Amino acid sequence: MASMSMTASGTRTTSLPEVADPSKVAPKDARQLSRLFFEQLALLEEGSHEHSYARNTLIEMNMSLVRFAAGRYRSRGADEMEDIVQVGMIGLIKAIDRFELSREAEFTSFAIPYIVGEIKRFFRDTTWAVHVPRRLQEARVQLAKATEELRSRLDREPTVKELAELMSLSENDVVEARLASNGYNSASLDAAIGGSEDGESALQDFIGMEDAALGLVEDFHALAPLVAELDERARQIIHMRFVEELTQAQIGERLGVSQMHVSRLLSRCLARLREGMLTSQ
Repeated sequence: MASMSMTASGTRTTSLPEVADPSKVAPKDARQLSRLFFEQLALLEEGSHEHSYARNTLIEMNMSLVRFAAGRYRSRGADEMEDIVQVGMIGLIKAIDRFELSREAEFTSFAIPYIVGEIKRFFRDTTWAVHVPRRLQEARVQLAKATEELRSRLDREPTVKELAELMSLSENDVVEARLASNGYNSASLDAAIGGSEDGESALQDFIGMEDAALGLVEDFHALAPLVAELDERARQIIHMRFVEELTQAQIGERLGVSQMHVSRLLSRCLARLREGMLTSQ
Protein backbone atom coordinates (compact mmCIF):
# COMPACT_ATOMS: atom_id res chain seq x y z
CA MET A 1 0.00 0.00 0.00
CA ALA A 2 1.22 3.49 -0.79
CA SER A 3 2.13 5.76 2.12
CA MET A 4 2.68 9.51 2.52
CA SER A 5 6.12 11.15 2.84
CA MET A 6 7.60 14.65 2.71
CA THR A 7 10.19 16.02 0.25
CA ALA A 8 13.08 18.25 1.35
CA SER A 9 11.00 21.28 0.36
CA GLY A 10 8.09 20.17 2.53
CA THR A 11 5.88 18.93 -0.33
CA ARG A 12 3.74 15.97 0.65
CA THR A 13 4.15 12.99 -1.72
CA THR A 14 2.87 9.44 -1.95
CA SER A 15 5.48 6.72 -1.66
CA LEU A 16 5.83 4.87 -4.93
CA PRO A 17 5.04 1.15 -5.09
CA GLU A 18 7.92 -1.27 -5.41
CA VAL A 19 8.00 -2.91 -8.86
CA ALA A 20 9.97 -6.17 -8.76
CA ASP A 21 10.91 -6.23 -12.45
CA PRO A 22 9.72 -3.10 -14.32
CA SER A 23 10.87 -4.47 -17.70
CA LYS A 24 8.31 -7.31 -17.41
CA VAL A 25 5.30 -5.11 -16.64
CA ALA A 26 2.61 -5.61 -19.30
CA PRO A 27 2.07 -2.57 -21.59
CA LYS A 28 -1.48 -2.04 -20.27
CA ASP A 29 -0.30 -2.02 -16.66
CA ALA A 30 2.70 0.11 -17.61
CA ARG A 31 0.41 2.87 -18.90
CA GLN A 32 -1.47 3.01 -15.58
CA LEU A 33 1.65 2.81 -13.43
CA SER A 34 3.48 5.36 -15.56
CA ARG A 35 0.88 8.01 -14.75
CA LEU A 36 1.39 7.44 -11.03
CA PHE A 37 5.19 7.58 -11.40
CA PHE A 38 5.02 10.76 -13.50
CA GLU A 39 2.81 12.43 -10.88
CA GLN A 40 5.39 11.74 -8.20
CA LEU A 41 8.40 12.47 -10.44
CA ALA A 42 7.17 16.06 -10.80
CA LEU A 43 7.12 16.45 -7.00
CA LEU A 44 10.33 14.66 -6.05
CA GLU A 45 13.62 16.48 -5.69
CA GLU A 46 15.91 15.83 -8.66
CA GLY A 47 18.97 13.85 -7.61
CA SER A 48 17.23 12.22 -4.66
CA HIS A 49 17.02 8.44 -4.33
CA GLU A 50 13.25 8.53 -4.83
CA HIS A 51 13.55 10.66 -7.98
CA SER A 52 16.15 8.29 -9.48
CA TYR A 53 13.99 5.27 -8.61
CA ALA A 54 10.91 6.79 -10.27
CA ARG A 55 12.82 7.81 -13.40
CA ASN A 56 14.63 4.49 -13.81
CA THR A 57 11.40 2.53 -13.26
CA LEU A 58 9.66 4.61 -15.94
CA ILE A 59 12.47 3.84 -18.36
CA GLU A 60 12.35 0.09 -17.74
CA MET A 61 8.55 -0.10 -17.76
CA ASN A 62 8.34 1.61 -21.16
CA MET A 63 11.10 -0.29 -22.95
CA SER A 64 8.35 -2.09 -24.88
CA LEU A 65 7.80 1.20 -26.77
CA VAL A 66 11.40 1.07 -28.01
CA ARG A 67 11.05 -2.56 -29.06
CA PHE A 68 7.84 -1.68 -30.88
CA ALA A 69 9.44 1.22 -32.78
CA ALA A 70 12.55 -0.85 -33.61
CA GLY A 71 10.41 -3.75 -34.86
CA ARG A 72 10.10 -2.27 -38.35
CA TYR A 73 13.85 -2.77 -38.79
CA ARG A 74 13.85 -6.52 -38.05
CA SER A 75 15.36 -7.25 -41.48
CA ARG A 76 18.67 -5.74 -40.38
CA GLY A 77 21.36 -7.80 -38.71
CA ALA A 78 21.37 -8.58 -35.01
CA ASP A 79 24.34 -6.29 -34.37
CA GLU A 80 22.61 -3.33 -36.02
CA MET A 81 19.34 -4.09 -34.23
CA GLU A 82 21.18 -3.80 -30.92
CA ASP A 83 22.40 -0.33 -31.96
CA ILE A 84 18.88 0.64 -33.05
CA VAL A 85 17.43 -0.35 -29.66
CA GLN A 86 20.16 1.59 -27.83
CA VAL A 87 19.46 4.69 -29.92
CA GLY A 88 15.73 4.25 -29.35
CA MET A 89 16.38 4.18 -25.59
CA ILE A 90 17.91 7.65 -25.88
CA GLY A 91 14.65 8.85 -27.43
CA LEU A 92 12.66 7.21 -24.63
CA ILE A 93 14.77 8.89 -21.94
CA LYS A 94 14.37 12.28 -23.65
CA ALA A 95 10.60 11.76 -23.76
CA ILE A 96 10.46 10.85 -20.04
CA ASP A 97 12.49 13.92 -19.08
CA ARG A 98 10.26 16.23 -21.14
CA PHE A 99 6.81 14.75 -20.53
CA GLU A 100 4.29 16.65 -18.43
CA LEU A 101 0.92 15.31 -17.31
CA SER A 102 -0.57 18.73 -17.97
CA ARG A 103 -0.30 17.98 -21.69
CA GLU A 104 -3.37 15.74 -21.30
CA ALA A 105 -1.86 13.25 -23.72
CA GLU A 106 -0.93 9.60 -23.32
CA PHE A 107 2.78 9.12 -22.67
CA THR A 108 2.93 6.48 -25.41
CA SER A 109 1.71 9.01 -28.01
CA PHE A 110 4.26 11.52 -26.75
CA ALA A 111 7.20 9.11 -26.60
CA ILE A 112 6.95 7.30 -29.95
CA PRO A 113 7.92 10.36 -32.06
CA TYR A 114 10.99 10.90 -29.84
CA ILE A 115 12.04 7.25 -30.19
CA VAL A 116 11.45 7.08 -33.95
CA GLY A 117 13.16 10.45 -34.40
CA GLU A 118 16.35 9.23 -32.70
CA ILE A 119 16.36 6.05 -34.81
CA LYS A 120 15.91 8.02 -38.03
CA ARG A 121 18.66 10.43 -37.00
CA PHE A 122 20.92 7.41 -36.37
CA PHE A 123 20.35 6.12 -39.90
CA ARG A 124 20.71 9.56 -41.43
CA ASP A 125 23.99 10.33 -39.69
CA THR A 126 25.76 6.98 -39.53
CA THR A 127 24.73 4.74 -42.43
CA TRP A 128 26.06 6.85 -45.30
CA ALA A 129 29.12 5.33 -46.96
CA VAL A 130 30.61 8.80 -47.47
CA HIS A 131 29.92 12.08 -45.72
CA VAL A 132 27.06 13.96 -47.35
CA PRO A 133 25.72 17.35 -46.13
CA ARG A 134 22.53 16.97 -44.11
CA ARG A 135 20.52 19.14 -46.52
CA LEU A 136 21.33 16.64 -49.30
CA GLN A 137 20.56 13.68 -47.04
CA GLU A 138 17.11 15.15 -46.43
CA ALA A 139 16.70 16.05 -50.11
CA ARG A 140 17.43 12.41 -51.00
CA VAL A 141 14.41 11.28 -48.95
CA GLN A 142 12.25 13.97 -50.52
CA LEU A 143 13.52 12.95 -53.97
CA ALA A 144 12.62 9.30 -53.41
CA LYS A 145 9.04 10.22 -52.44
CA ALA A 146 8.65 12.64 -55.35
CA THR A 147 10.04 10.12 -57.84
CA GLU A 148 7.63 7.42 -56.66
CA GLU A 149 4.66 9.81 -56.79
CA LEU A 150 5.42 11.02 -60.33
CA ARG A 151 6.28 7.53 -61.55
CA SER A 152 2.86 6.23 -60.52
CA ARG A 153 1.10 9.34 -61.83
CA LEU A 154 2.90 9.54 -65.20
CA ASP A 155 3.57 5.80 -65.66
CA ARG A 156 7.18 6.62 -66.61
CA GLU A 157 10.37 7.92 -65.07
CA PRO A 158 9.99 11.63 -64.22
CA THR A 159 12.37 14.21 -65.67
CA VAL A 160 14.60 16.43 -63.55
CA LYS A 161 12.39 19.41 -64.40
CA GLU A 162 9.22 17.62 -63.26
CA LEU A 163 10.89 16.57 -60.01
CA ALA A 164 12.16 20.09 -59.40
CA GLU A 165 8.66 21.54 -59.82
CA LEU A 166 7.08 19.03 -57.44
CA MET A 167 9.82 19.41 -54.82
CA SER A 168 9.96 23.23 -55.17
CA LEU A 169 13.70 23.00 -55.77
CA SER A 170 15.99 24.08 -58.55
CA GLU A 171 17.01 21.51 -61.16
CA ASN A 172 20.59 21.76 -59.88
CA ASP A 173 19.41 20.80 -56.38
CA VAL A 174 17.61 17.76 -57.78
CA VAL A 175 20.75 16.67 -59.63
CA GLU A 176 22.79 17.13 -56.44
CA ALA A 177 20.29 15.02 -54.49
CA ARG A 178 20.58 12.26 -57.08
CA LEU A 179 24.36 12.33 -56.82
CA ALA A 180 24.13 12.31 -53.03
CA SER A 181 22.12 9.09 -53.21
CA ASN A 182 25.23 7.37 -54.51
CA GLY A 183 26.90 8.06 -51.17
CA TYR A 184 24.42 5.89 -49.24
CA ASN A 185 25.86 2.57 -50.34
CA SER A 186 29.37 1.57 -51.30
CA ALA A 187 31.12 -1.50 -52.64
CA SER A 188 34.56 -2.76 -51.75
CA LEU A 189 37.20 -2.51 -54.47
CA ASP A 190 38.12 -6.07 -53.51
CA ALA A 191 34.57 -7.33 -54.12
CA ALA A 192 34.52 -10.34 -56.44
CA ILE A 193 32.73 -9.89 -59.76
CA GLY A 194 30.40 -12.72 -60.63
CA GLY A 195 30.56 -14.30 -64.06
CA SER A 196 34.25 -13.64 -64.66
CA GLU A 197 36.06 -16.41 -66.45
CA ASP A 198 38.80 -16.81 -63.85
CA GLY A 199 36.35 -16.48 -60.96
CA GLU A 200 38.82 -14.26 -59.12
CA SER A 201 38.35 -10.86 -60.77
CA ALA A 202 37.64 -7.97 -58.41
CA LEU A 203 35.86 -4.67 -58.90
CA GLN A 204 39.16 -2.79 -58.88
CA ASP A 205 40.19 -4.67 -62.05
CA PHE A 206 37.41 -3.03 -64.06
CA ILE A 207 37.37 0.59 -62.88
CA GLY A 208 39.83 3.42 -63.04
CA MET A 209 42.91 3.74 -65.20
CA GLU A 210 46.60 4.32 -64.76
CA ASP A 211 47.45 7.98 -64.24
CA ALA A 212 50.32 8.80 -66.59
CA ALA A 213 51.17 11.85 -64.48
CA LEU A 214 52.18 9.61 -61.57
CA GLY A 215 55.29 8.61 -63.50
CA LEU A 216 56.35 12.24 -63.58
CA VAL A 217 56.58 12.36 -59.78
CA GLU A 218 59.72 10.22 -59.73
CA ASP A 219 61.18 12.24 -62.61
CA PHE A 220 60.62 15.50 -60.75
CA HIS A 221 62.30 14.11 -57.63
CA ALA A 222 65.30 13.02 -59.69
CA LEU A 223 65.40 16.30 -61.62
CA ALA A 224 65.31 18.66 -58.60
CA PRO A 225 68.93 18.17 -57.44
CA LEU A 226 70.18 18.47 -61.05
CA VAL A 227 68.42 21.81 -61.49
CA ALA A 228 69.88 22.97 -58.16
CA GLU A 229 73.39 22.37 -59.57
CA LEU A 230 72.83 24.82 -62.44
CA ASP A 231 74.03 28.40 -62.11
CA GLU A 232 71.56 31.18 -61.27
CA ARG A 233 71.11 32.34 -64.87
CA ALA A 234 70.45 28.82 -66.17
CA ARG A 235 67.88 28.18 -63.43
CA GLN A 236 66.23 31.50 -64.29
CA ILE A 237 65.94 30.53 -67.95
CA ILE A 238 64.48 27.11 -67.05
CA HIS A 239 61.94 28.76 -64.76
CA MET A 240 60.86 31.35 -67.33
CA ARG A 241 60.53 28.76 -70.10
CA PHE A 242 58.82 25.89 -68.30
CA VAL A 243 57.09 27.51 -65.31
CA GLU A 244 56.12 30.94 -66.64
CA GLU A 245 55.89 29.41 -70.16
CA LEU A 246 57.51 32.41 -71.85
CA THR A 247 58.72 32.18 -75.44
CA GLN A 248 62.43 32.37 -76.20
CA ALA A 249 61.91 35.88 -77.59
CA GLN A 250 60.24 37.02 -74.36
CA ILE A 251 63.06 35.50 -72.31
CA GLY A 252 65.59 37.31 -74.48
CA GLU A 253 63.83 40.63 -73.86
CA ARG A 254 63.97 40.10 -70.12
CA LEU A 255 67.63 39.12 -70.12
CA GLY A 256 68.66 41.65 -72.75
CA VAL A 257 70.04 39.01 -75.15
CA SER A 258 68.99 37.70 -78.54
CA GLN A 259 66.51 34.87 -79.05
CA MET A 260 69.32 32.83 -80.68
CA HIS A 261 71.45 33.18 -77.56
CA VAL A 262 68.56 32.08 -75.37
CA SER A 263 68.07 29.05 -77.63
CA ARG A 264 71.74 28.03 -77.25
CA LEU A 265 71.66 28.50 -73.46
CA LEU A 266 68.43 26.54 -73.16
CA SER A 267 69.73 23.68 -75.33
CA ARG A 268 72.90 23.51 -73.24
CA CYS A 269 70.90 23.37 -69.97
CA LEU A 270 68.53 20.70 -71.24
CA ALA A 271 71.40 18.57 -72.53
CA ARG A 272 73.06 18.70 -69.12
CA LEU A 273 69.84 17.81 -67.33
CA ARG A 274 69.11 14.98 -69.78
CA GLU A 275 72.58 13.54 -69.27
CA GLY A 276 72.18 13.75 -65.51
CA MET A 277 68.81 11.95 -65.66
CA LEU A 278 70.20 9.13 -67.81
CA THR A 279 73.18 8.73 -65.51
CA SER A 280 71.02 8.57 -62.39
CA GLN A 281 68.99 5.72 -63.89
